[in-house]
Amino acid sequence: MVDLFDTGVAREPQKGLRPLADRLRPQSLAEVIGQKQVLGEGAPLEVMLSSGSLSSIVFWGPPGVGKTTIARLLAHETELHFVQISAIFTGMPDLRKVFEGAKIRRQNGQGTLLFVDEIHRFNKAQQDGFLPYMEDGTILLVGATTENPSFELNSAVLSRAQVLVLERLDLADLERMAQRAEQELDKELPLDGPAREALLEMADGDGRALLNLIEQVAAWKTDHKLTPPELSKRLQKRAAQYDKSGDAHYNLISALHKSVRGSDPDAALYWFARMLEGGEDPRFLARRLVRMAVEDIGLADPQAQAVCLQSWQTYERLGSPEGELALSQAVIYLALAPKSNANYVAYKAARNAAKATGSKLPPKHILNAPTDLMKDQGYGTDYAYDHDAEDGFSGQNYFPEGMERPAMYAPVERGFERELKKRVEYFAKLRAQRGG
Repeated sequence: MVDLFDTGVAREPQKGLRPLADRLRPQSLAEVIGQKQVLGEGAPLEVMLSSGSLSSIVFWGPPGVGKTTIARLLAHETELHFVQISAIFTGMPDLRKVFEGAKIRRQNGQGTLLFVDEIHRFNKAQQDGFLPYMEDGTILLVGATTENPSFELNSAVLSRAQVLVLERLDLADLERMAQRAEQELDKELPLDGPAREALLEMADGDGRALLNLIEQVAAWKTDHKLTPPELSKRLQKRAAQYDKSGDAHYNLISALHKSVRGSDPDAALYWFARMLEGGEDPRFLARRLVRMAVEDIGLADPQAQAVCLQSWQTYERLGSPEGELALSQAVIYLALAPKSNANYVAYKAARNAAKATGSKLPPKHILNAPTDLMKDQGYGTDYAYDHDAEDGFSGQNYFPEGMERPAMYAPVERGFERELKKRVEYFAKLRAQRGG
């Protein structure tokens, strides 16, 4: 598998025939662009290398940020034999051959750095197969994954490896890469300033993608520097990285939910749009908006839930793309609505109380007594019919006998709950007066 920053292959003289990404592979860790959080002074890899105690590692990050590169360079720095496999194309027979080869090299005094690309694609049993060879030092495992290791790798592997997060390259990193490319090509890109920035943005933090774009642009014959509109006519923006069942899905819906909770309609709309652009099912978003309405707004604005349901219904009637406008309207409404989680807190408290109190019966005075036997047992005795009471409120106790009355629902001083708080306090005062 070819990587942007791969090393260990002799330079070929016919460099014009080789892809630009291949020609710009770093020859040392110092040449790697970005990832200072793992490669910089005092960072994990720098500490490991300086102490001479490199441990098994799992690199977690998006495509094109140098996972394979760094693995190869680590093998070079530590004089370990580098073996690269992909979990997509490797089965158990292939793994056995890899382990046997590593055992032979170990007997001959040569260590092995085994780089496993897309390691999350191995099932749990296959992952377990690495453990004995990691423990006895036959291999030093370096895995690479675009998925959250917490969910995709078993605990035994994670306990024996350090997870290092590699980040998307920012615009400054991409600009450094573009400058290196221009030096390698011995020519400037035919782009004006805004178009150059637009090109960097098209890569979406992926260094390999940027070099591929640069290679295309550098080949164009033009007598002037292209503007952003001219660039966009010739190049398509790289699709944003979004996996509807992976981390991006959960990260972005979390960002949307918290933006709504934080009463920021602009941020909420942005994350809503990001998910739609990534191909998210609008019905999933509609469901989550209803969830936000009941969890974070509740009775502070009882209309919020209705707005969400109406927007969802509108989407179902209109379909895409018009229906998304109704959902965006709900996003704005929720973000600007008064917030209260009083219902959510009260519900959880009630569930906890229900679990804790087990099988306690309701007090007998609020039980119906359809038979004489039940009447004889005291069912319904001394029940106070609230409509006959003063103010339509009897103040009786409705909790099980012997259970201390809990305070669960605590409305906030915002929105409609301000009115509900007055009612709660009013009934509490009457209940205290009437001994309920």
